[in-house]
Amino acid sequence: METEVKKLNINIDEEKNKACELIKKQGLRVLVCNGTGCIANGSNEVIARFRELGADVSILSAHDKVTIVPTGCHGFCEQGVLVIIPDFDITYVKVKPEDVEEIVNSHIKDGKPVERLLYTDPKSGNYVYKSEEINFYAKQTRTSLKNCGEINAECLDEAIAAGAYRALAKVLEQNNPDAVIEEIEKSGLRGRGGGGFPTGRKWRFTAANRGGKSYVVCNGDEGDPGAFMDRSVMEGDPHKLLEGMAIAGFAIGADEAYIYVRAEYPLAIKRLRIAIKQAEERNLLGKNIMGSGFDFEIHIKEGAGAFVCGEETALIASIEGERGMPRPKPPFPANCGLFGRPTLINNVETLANVPVIIDKGAQWFSSFGTETSKGTKTFALTGEVNNTGLIEVPMGTTLREIVFDIGGGIRNGKKFKAVQIGGPSGGCLTEEHLDLPMDYDNLIKAGAMVGSGGLVVMNEDTCIVEVARFFMHFTQNESCGKCVPCREGTKNMLKILEKIVRGQGEMKDLDTLEELALAVKEGSLCGLGKTAPNPVLSTLKYFRDEYIAHIKDKKCPAGVCSALKVIKINEELCKGCTKCARNCPVGAIEGTVKNPHKINQDKCIKCGACISACPFKAISQA
Repeated sequence: METEVKKLNINIDEEKNKACELIKKQGLRVLVCNGTGCIANGSNEVIARFRELGADVSILSAHDKVTIVPTGCHGFCEQGVLVIIPDFDITYVKVKPEDVEEIVNSHIKDGKPVERLLYTDPKSGNYVYKSEEINFYAKQTRTSLKNCGEINAECLDEAIAAGAYRALAKVLEQNNPDAVIEEIEKSGLRGRGGGGFPTGRKWRFTAANRGGKSYVVCNGDEGDPGAFMDRSVMEGDPHKLLEGMAIAGFAIGADEAYIYVRAEYPLAIKRLRIAIKQAEERNLLGKNIMGSGFDFEIHIKEGAGAFVCGEETALIASIEGERGMPRPKPPFPANCGLFGRPTLINNVETLANVPVIIDKGAQWFSSFGTETSKGTKTFALTGEVNNTGLIEVPMGTTLREIVFDIGGGIRNGKKFKAVQIGGPSGGCLTEEHLDLPMDYDNLIKAGAMVGSGGLVVMNEDTCIVEVARFFMHFTQNESCGKCVPCREGTKNMLKILEKIVRGQGEMKDLDTLEELALAVKEGSLCGLGKTAPNPVLSTLKYFRDEYIAHIKDKKCPAGVCSALKVIKINEELCKGCTKCARNCPVGAIEGTVKNPHKINQDKCIKCGACISACPFKAISQA
C-alpha cells in the first residue's frame, strides 16, 4: 500500500514546549493524589486546606508560587492520602487536612521535612523520603501507569507536556496504517483484559475490512471484584487512552469509537468527558485531526455494571441498546460487530500501551517481559499483604517478588497460603508457585490466568473452600442465563460448595463438582462460563485436603466456616457463675450454679455471645 507523508497543521513538539513553559510558571508543584481511593480518604479536603493556606498563589516562602496539582491514583492506596513534592524529592503518606498546615509552615516555608508523615520502612524502621526508594515503588516499571499520579488529569497541557498525542502525530504524519499494525505486532503486545490474544493480530483481522464503516470499542467495564486498573488509567491519564484509541482507529480505518465504562465509575466518566472536549477543541480529536484528513469521534457509553458485559459481544449488545448477553461466535466482531460493522475491541490497559509502543518503538517495549509475554502488566494487589494498591511490573515477575518485595510480605507475621489471580475467572496459586514467572502461558499451565490483573493474597487464616464458594456465588449471580451449561452448571456447583461449607458434604460431591466444572468450562457460550470453574478446579487441585477436612472431619482448618465451628467450655476454668447461660439466646448451655457448664452442640448457633459474656475466659471457639 503506497502512502504519502502528510504535513500536519499542529507541531506537537512545539505544543509540548509551550506546555512545559506553562508548567514552569506554576512554581513549586505539590501533587495530591485525587483518585477515587484517596478522595474517600479525604484528598478533596486536603487540597482545599492547602489552598486556604495560600497555595496556588504567592506565599511567604522562598518560592514565588506554590501550585496544588490534583492527580490520578499514585497506586499506594494503603497509604493515602499521598502528597508528593517533586522539587523536594519527598513523599508524604496518610496526610489528613489537619496535617497540611505543618507541611506548609515547616517544610514549604522553613525547609524542614515533617518526618512523622514520611513512610516508615517496616524492616529497618527508617524514614523513607523518596517514593522511588519505597519498596512498593522500587521494583515497579510503569508504562501504562507512568503519568498517573504525576499530572493533573483534567489539564490537557499537563498531558501534552508529558508526551500526549506525540505518537498520534507521528502516525498521522507517516500516513501508513499497515506500518502501525506491523509495529504493534512486533511489540508482542497481548490483550490485557483476559485471555491475552495478540493485539496486532486482532488489529490486522479488523483492518482487512477497511473501506466501509467500522468502529473502535474500548472495554472499560472492569467487573472483577477488587480490580481498578482500568479505572485508574481513565481517572489519572485519560488522554493516553484517547490517543491509543485514535491510533487504533487510524490503523484499522475507523472514524468512530465508544468507551464502554460502568456507571459506578463517575470520576472516570467525568475526566474522560473533560479530556474528549479538550482534545476536540485543540483539534487532537474530532474532524480532520491536525489537518491530516483523519476524522475520529469518541463517545462514552455508561454501562449498568453487569459482569457479563466485559465479554465483547455482550458489551456490543449493550451499546446497541439491547440486554447485555453474549452472542455466538463466529461471526467475530472483527467482521460483524457493533451495528453489524467490523469492530475492534480492546480494553483500557491494552490501548494505553499503544502510544508508548509507537513513541518508543516495538523493540523498546518488547525488551520487557518474557519470550511470549512482552511488556508490563498492572495488578491490583489486595488481601493480606502489608502494602496494597495498584502496581505495574514486567511480565515474568515472580509471585514472590510481588508479594514479599512490593507487597511487603504477609500482614501480622502470618504465613502465606495462596493467591487468587485473575478475579472470578482466575485460579489459586500456592506456595509452590511463588517462583513461577507471571505471564500468560505459565499461569494457564498452573490452572490460573492473568485476566484483568486482580491479585488477592491469602494467609493461613483463609478458608480455601469458602474462597471458591465466594467466587462461584459471584459468577453464578452475574451469569446472564442465556446458555444452559453456565446457568444451571454454576448454580449446581454453588449448591455443592454451600453444602460443603455447612458441614453437610459427602466425598462423592468432590467428583460431582469436578465433573460439573469441566462440563461448564466446555459447554458455555462465552468467556464468563468457560472460566467460571477455574477457582473451583484450581482449589480442588491444590487444596483437596481442605475440602476433605470439611467433609470427613466436619472441620474448617482455617476456623472460618461458622457452621463447622465448635464452641467449648473449659471445665477447669469454668466457675459455674451461669453468666454464659443467661446470655445464650437459644438456651444451649446447661449446668448448675458453681459447677462446670456444658454446651449442647445440637442447639448452639455459634453466635459467640457466651464467649463475650464469660468473665473467666473459660469459653473458646475452634
